[in-house]
Parts: sequence; structure tokens; C-alpha cells
Amino acid sequence: MKAGDPARIQLIYERALAENCLVPDLWARYNQYLDRQLRVKELVLSAHDRAVRNCPWTVGLWIRYLLAMERHGVDHCIISEIFEKALNAGFIQATDYVEIWQAYLDYLRRRVDFTQDSSKELEELRSAFARAVEYLKQEVEERFSESGDPSCTIMQNWARVEARLCNNMQKARELWDNIMTKGNAKYANMWLEYYNLERAHGDTQHCRKALHRAVQCTSDYPEHVCEVLLTLERIEGTLEDWDAAVQKTENRLARVNEQRAKVAEKEAALAKQEEEKAEQRKQARAEKKASKKAKKNRIGDKRKADDDDEGEWGREEEAEQPSKRHKGDGDGLLLEEDMELETGLFGRSGTEKPDRPANQKQKASTSRKDIPKVLHDSSKDNVTVFVSNLSYNMAEPEVKLKELFESCGEVEQIRPVFSNKGTFRGYCYVEFKDEKSALQALGLDRKVVEGRPMFVSPCVDKNKNPDFKGFRYSTTLEKHKLFISGLPFSCTKEELEDVCKAHGNVKDIRLVTNRAGKPKGLAYVEYENEAQASQAVLKMDGLTIKEHVIKVAISNPPLRKLPDKPEAGRASQFAVPRQIYGARGKGRTQLSMMPRALQRQSNPVAKAENGMVQNSPATSSEPAEEPKKMSNADFAKMLLNNHLLWHHRQITRPLLHATRPRKGN
Repeated sequence: MKAGDPARIQLIYERALAENCLVPDLWARYNQYLDRQLRVKELVLSAHDRAVRNCPWTVGLWIRYLLAMERHGVDHCIISEIFEKALNAGFIQATDYVEIWQAYLDYLRRRVDFTQDSSKELEELRSAFARAVEYLKQEVEERFSESGDPSCTIMQNWARVEARLCNNMQKARELWDNIMTKGNAKYANMWLEYYNLERAHGDTQHCRKALHRAVQCTSDYPEHVCEVLLTLERIEGTLEDWDAAVQKTENRLARVNEQRAKVAEKEAALAKQEEEKAEQRKQARAEKKASKKAKKNRIGDKRKADDDDEGEWGREEEAEQPSKRHKGDGDGLLLEEDMELETGLFGRSGTEKPDRPANQKQKASTSRKDIPKVLHDSSKDNVTVFVSNLSYNMAEPEVKLKELFESCGEVEQIRPVFSNKGTFRGYCYVEFKDEKSALQALGLDRKVVEGRPMFVSPCVDKNKNPDFKGFRYSTTLEKHKLFISGLPFSCTKEELEDVCKAHGNVKDIRLVTNRAGKPKGLAYVEYENEAQASQAVLKMDGLTIKEHVIKVAISNPPLRKLPDKPEAGRASQFAVPRQIYGARGKGRTQLSMMPRALQRQSNPVAKAENGMVQNSPATSSEPAEEPKKMSNADFAKMLLNNHLLWHHRQITRPLLHATRPRKGN
């Protein structure tokens, strides 16, 4: 382009278009060069025709094509035919149809000789304006649920043509009356546009009438309209006109102020209700927490009473086995650990008991239990960020995070959150000295810390801001961004950037990972514009990277659908019963500690003392009674009885063998 060799420039453009025929920006630049520099009719029109044939969805190329044909004097029938093709090209936005209609109407207006009162070209222009309004109302609105022209720009241009070029103010007033009935009467700028047209080509009476209607109907900026009305009456009105204008504007402004006060009062009431609801939810949570704590204390008292009810048996067992300790007593060691201490692992004698990881963790977190809890101050949310998805095993999170966030600004305080046992829960609050540092800290979101992506988000109370969403990426169609799937897990950001930058300027690459920082084989690549993204889709879709075939598409995440609720009858038919656990919750192994004899269901057949089967007095038709729940004391007594019965059988079995008569005696 700098050298100015037309043949070389044209050749390079043609070579580029041979490989990138679906890039609208490249066609636009080529056609612009041909229109402004070469200006050869056959070459220019041929290039425009190829452009709209390869990229028919781009309205700008069709507009350039119409202008080029008008510039080179193409016959009107051919231009009209090309315009009809443009209407059937299938644009992706409603505003595109407004633009193509406006370009065609401008072409028709330039064909009209307004020095004549009437002509064939003028009638064609008026019929085209009417057809455009009807087309946007029916075809476009039916397809896009909107006309694409809410301000009625085509009708405004039609009114200007009638008023200024045709001197037909009556038709212009009819058009503006139609514009106002389409929902534009509440906007001050629409009334002032009509007023300026009346001021330039109409009379004072219609100007005054228009401003009086504007004062009555405007809702966005009524003060401005009232000021224009008073200015008109001050210059051209009589005393009666001035008094009427003052009275009308004062009444209107009084009503507007009253309505605004009511709206403000309503908003304040809604805000107060939201605060009251938030306070009620807070109190309900506190009451629920207190009730759970009280219930837990009652369960503990009940267990203590059950332990006391064990009586003499429990004391005798404790005397016989002094080394046995129940879970929760003393230092929390179990009987199995004492057995391992005496006999050693696999029968070998052990000299000392190894320290368990749980005990090490308990020792490490003992110092955290004594730290007083610091309540969160919601007034400092603007200078605070919320950091989550950190590793539970992070040692000294205050020191680690302070080194990380000091690059964003002066850190006032770091408040990591610990559990009741003193273990780190994986999230914290970082408070800065100023708001600028907090905003800069948001840039550290998804930074890998100790092998996990760290999530950094604004500190927002969701009770007061229920619409706040922490997800900072767009969930709608983005034509300049690509979604890539099927990537190998070993693919890095740099390797993917080397592949993508060959098709355009890459602004950002985001590899999708799970909470643990492991890659999921997905990525989002953002280009500078839509053309580069389209080119990358054509070139990269189906590409093989490290023996993995990737899929590339324009980023358009699907909407999340809530799962349908199953029918009541069907749910009850296929419902799977939930596992019922004890008062202590789900155990580590789920091994049953109850003897098998107690787990069997009661049946109508029972054994007699001599081993023969006898019928139970209860009939088989009666339902089996559920076993009664046993307390700790009842279970201990039952176990003692079984133990005594076993000893009794061991003693009496030799006696039975000695007294049984032998054969032959």
C-alpha cells in the first residue's frame, strides 16, 4: 500500500481472499481500495459481487455494493434486483434490515427531482418508505420479536423529506403522530425533534400545540420540555399564553415531583423489607444453631446417664481390664491401640506406640482453637476480597497470602477461616487499605497456589445482593471467542497460543480446570475481532494436537436447564430407600456392631431347649414386631448373659460326654 503499485496490491488481496474468502473485513478493505483507488467499473462490481456471494450475512458489504452500482451508473432495475437479494440474504440482527432499507431509500431519494411537484421517482420513493415501514413491522418483528427501529428513524426521515423537500407539512404531521403512538410520546427528545421540524417548516400554533402535548406526556425529562415551552411563550406568546404555559408547567412539575417522592418512598419501603427479611433469616439461623447445640447437649447427657446405668457389670469389667478406654474418654485412644502396644503388629512385641496422623493434626491445630474469632465488618466490603479454593493443608495461610497480595497494594488484614477444631477451611478474607488495591487484587483470580487455582471475588453480602453472580465470564454468544474441546490434558497455555496465533491476534487464553487445578481438556481463546475468530474456526476445527483431534466452535454456552421433578407415583415406585445411620452419623467402615441373632427378623418358628423345632404360639399371619431399640446398658447386660451362657456350655459339655451311655454297655 505504501509503494502504491496497484497490480501488486490487487494480487496480494486476491491471494489473501483465495485462502480467507469468509472473512468480511478483508472483503471490505479490498472493496474500499478498489472504490477509492482503481475505480474500474468491471473490476469493482465483480469484487463486490464476489464479496456478497461469499459473506451474504454481512450487511455492510451489501450497502457498499449498492453504493458502487450507483456510483458507476448501473441501471435502476439491476440495483433494485440486488436490493431484493439483500433482503433475502438472512441477516442475523434486526438492525441490519433497518440499515439496508435506509441505504436503498437514500438511493431512491437521490434519484428524485424535487423541483417538480410530482414525478414517477417521487411516487416510487413514497411507496418504498411505506413498504419499509410495513416490512419492519411484519417480517422483521415476526422473526426477531422486534422491529429493529424503536425510534422510527425511517419514518422520521420520511417526515423530513415531506416537510423540507416536498413542502407537505400535513403529511409530516401525520407521520409524527404515528411515531408518537408507537410508544415514543414519553421521551422528551422525540417531542423536541418534532418541535424543531415544526419550528423550521411549520407555524407557531402547531409548535405551541406540540409543546403542550409534550409537557403532558413526557416522563423522562419534563423539566427540559417545560423550559422550551416557557422560552417560546416568552419570545412569541401573549400574556394569556404565558399565564397558561406557567400554570401548565407548574402543575405538571408538581405531579412529577409527587410521583418521584412516591417511587422513592416505595423503594425505601422495599429496602427496609429486605433488611427485615435478612434480619429474620439471621435470627432464624441463630435459633436453629442454638437448638442444635441444645439437642447435642441433651444427647450427651443421655449418653452419660446410660453409662451410669451400666452398674456393677461395667465397674467389674473396668477393674478386670484397666487398660480399656472408651472412645471419647481420656486422650481418645481405642482398645485396639492398647492391644497393638502390648503384642506389637503381626504378633511382634512393640516398645512404643507411633504417633497417629490425626494426633499430629490435632497438635498442629491446638494453637488455632485459642484464637478469638473476628466478626466480619460489612462496612469494609469495598476494600475486601474473598479468597477461596485454597488447600486445606496450607501452612501459615496469613504469611503465604500476604506475600501474594502485597503486589496489589498495602494489606491491612488477612482473616483465614478455621473450623472448631482449628483446621484451615480453605478460604479467607483479605482487607486492603484502599479500594483501588482491592480491585487490582481481583486480577489474581484463578492464579495457581500450591497446585490449586485460587478464586478471588468481591466481598458481597448475598442476602443484600441476591442477584450478584461471582462467575465473571460471559454465558452468552461471543463471536470473537472460540470454545475448544478435546485437548490433551498435557497441553499448556503456551503450546495452545502457538497454534492459535497463526490465525489472528490472540488477546487471552483460558484453560478450563476443576477445583483441584486439574485440566479438563477444554479452553476458551479470545481474538481481537469476529473475523479472526471465524478464520480460526475454519482452520483449526478437526486439527490434531498430540494425537488428540480437537473441536473448535464459536463460544455460545447453552442455557442451564433445571431438572424436571419426577411424578409422585413414579418417584415412590422407583425410589431407593436412604441409608439410616445412628446418632453419631455415618461411620468410617459401616460395620455392624450388633450380633447376627438380633439382626434376624422374628419368625413364627422357634427352637425348643432340646434343639427340636416347635411352633411358636404366634400365628404366621401376624406381622413381625420390630426389635426394640437398646440402650448401652441393655446391650452390656445382653452381652454379659451371652458370655455367662458360653461359659456354662463349656463347663457342662464334658459332663454330658462322661454320663452319656456307650454302645454295647
